Amino acid sequence: MPTPDEPGEPKATAPEAAPVESPAGGTASTGVPAATPTTGGTDSGALAYPKPRKKRDMPGGLWMRCEACESMIFKKEMERRSRVCPECGYHFKITSRERIDVTLDPGSFEEEHADMAARDRLGFFDRISYAERLKETEKKTGHKDCAVIGRGRIKGQLVYFGAIEFNFIGGSMGAVMGEKIAIAFEQGRELHVPVIVFSASGGARMMEGALSLMQMAKTCAALKRLSDAGGLFISVLTDPTTGGVTASYASLGDVVIAEPGALIGFAGPRVIQETIKQELPPGFQSAEFMLEHGFVDRIVPRERMRDELAKIIEYCVPGAAETIAAWVATHAVARPAGEQAGP
Repeated sequence: MPTPDEPGEPKATAPEAAPVESPAGGTASTGVPAATPTTGGTDSGALAYPKPRKKRDMPGGLWMRCEACESMIFKKEMERRSRVCPECGYHFKITSRERIDVTLDPGSFEEEHADMAARDRLGFFDRISYAERLKETEKKTGHKDCAVIGRGRIKGQLVYFGAIEFNFIGGSMGAVMGEKIAIAFEQGRELHVPVIVFSASGGARMMEGALSLMQMAKTCAALKRLSDAGGLFISVLTDPTTGGVTASYASLGDVVIAEPGALIGFAGPRVIQETIKQELPPGFQSAEFMLEHGFVDRIVPRERMRDELAKIIEYCVPGAAETIAAWVATHAVARPAGEQAGP
């Protein structure tokens, strides 16, 4: 047996790992075989890494931020709720056409006096001339003035309907709007049907001067004739209803309804505070404050407005109950047990 100092058979040793070139350049000695980077099938020797996935394009306009609670809301859900925030119930402004669609029976509205257009009788000029402003606004809104009036039906009951287009110079009342509102009251008296007007206005139209102020007296006189004939006028105040509109026909309804959170008043808070020299209570021009102090009769959310109007008409107008009941029976839809029927 060989001794440690005597030569013998060589001992088996593990093979020494070969130097491996690292991707960063340099070498590293390990006992694990290095992975060889692929070159992606090219002859250039360049390293190939997995390509990042292309991001899917997200269609724009799907989401929007609520003006009140600042929540991100799904736009289609808001529109399905008649442009009401599903999170906080904030009522976004809507156009006169949208108002007609969510209030009246589908296809029942027949507009009248649509060709009645405002005129620049005083040659008024501020940043641009009033005549030019009228042309620009007509092109933008598709209306010749801010008032839209005509005949329509609510659950089968004929009504004379009016809606103010706020996008037309802030829904301000000039000679044409005053004339159209007066016509609505006269038509209600002649046809013996309820008159409903949705107001959204910044007040009298300054471009028409004293002519716009005269509309306050004109509309109130026509409304008085409707009232003397036993007619029904339902005034609905939406955000905002201010100035000469609030100070005339809009406040004189047999029933005055407001949408939640609507701004209702005559002058602005700063003007009032400087005039009376007193601190104003918070929210004193809101619909809720007006209801608390008896200025409006009811606050009705937009989704329930059609039903509430039908109930008021059914209660106040002779024969309307039978008409509405017949309409409901005709348009009834079979629903699962326990589910409440809609309008």
